[in-house]
Amino acid sequence: MKKTLPIPPMLVDLVANALASMDGVMFTDLDACPSCGGPVTGHDLRPKRFAVMLQNGEERTIRVAVKRFYCQQCGTLCYADAPFYPDTRLASPIVDLCLVLAQQMPFNRVAQHLRAMGIVVDRGTIRNYASRDFGTIPATELFGFLLPLSLLNLATFTLDRERRPITGAEALVACGFPPAGRAALHGSGPPEERDQRDE
Repeated sequence: MKKTLPIPPMLVDLVANALASMDGVMFTDLDACPSCGGPVTGHDLRPKRFAVMLQNGEERTIRVAVKRFYCQQCGTLCYADAPFYPDTRLASPIVDLCLVLAQQMPFNRVAQHLRAMGIVVDRGTIRNYASRDFGTIPATELFGFLLPLSLLNLATFTLDRERRPITGAEALVACGFPPAGRAALHGSGPPEERDQRDE
């Protein structure tokens, strides 16, 4: 029988509420093409997986919608500003949490801690994220855990919103986007690779 990790219930609730509040949020803003700076035209909305949560022993996928655009100048297919790092299948607050925890413990323990917090990420994905350079992840300690500010800001923001839906622009600010390398946030691989990352 597996031992349950001592994650404070208040932290579990805080994280669960923050992630659940993102379900269905739409990211639809893009000022210009990230490749050439040209004008863009709306194309469609694509669902993207924000996080996978554990609720009552069942996995629940939290999805957001991200608008795609065509550049009228260079023909690039690009995405609206959204809180995702390049070539990742989960939102930046989840990636940040994986990275912060991976600095403190082995990957299998990170996966166990995440699961105890109600977040599902497999050990291989955590290892993949830890092998990449996402820059410095701002973090602070809460309930005895070092947690990324992107996740804590999102949690704080959802507590302050008084039961109204979150907008994409508000979520971006809470998650600390756009970062300095904004152009890199939009898929630079061939369209078929970018489509495989959508979900």
